[in-house]
Amino acid sequence: MSSAPFTYEPVGATRDDPTVCPPGFHPLYVRTRIGEGREVFQRAAEAVLTWEMHRALGVGIDATADRAAPGVDVTVTLAGVVKAPCRIIWTAEEPRRAGWAYGTLEGHPECGEEVFMVDRTGDGTVWLTVAAFSRAAKWYARAGGPATRGLQHAYARRCGVVLRRLCAETPEP
Repeated sequence: MSSAPFTYEPVGATRDDPTVCPPGFHPLYVRTRIGEGREVFQRAAEAVLTWEMHRALGVGIDATADRAAPGVDVTVTLAGVVKAPCRIIWTAEEPRRAGWAYGTLEGHPECGEEVFMVDRTGDGTVWLTVAAFSRAAKWYARAGGPATRGLQHAYARRCGVVLRRLCAETPEP
């Protein structure tokens, strides 16, 4: 774990409520139905916790561990150019809920916190929630304005599409 400080406050705000959005930040909340049943939940949870979903999106992932855990540093590389350093703040691995949140570090084009959470509701439906609060930290993110937020929403929706596809495939032994 690096000692680099987070670039925003309040760190960990999404733990109890992923829809939280502190003043001065932009909210993001995208919920996608993945499928049904315990097996789909387990497959989805594993794909999120081990970076498989992110890698299947085509983004670069450089993490200090193979599995999300508090304190793990992760650098996401977008389009092979934009590096976005983050640190895992909290994780959840529960019978009906699994995922994590990370917060931005210096060098990330945005500052804020993002959650990737899989949950299984009482009727057995499995959902992926991608939620965040963020604001521009770099000039090019500020220059993008609403287009930058549109790209964030598109990325969150794509996470759901990719995770649904991964869960429909038969995992390798």
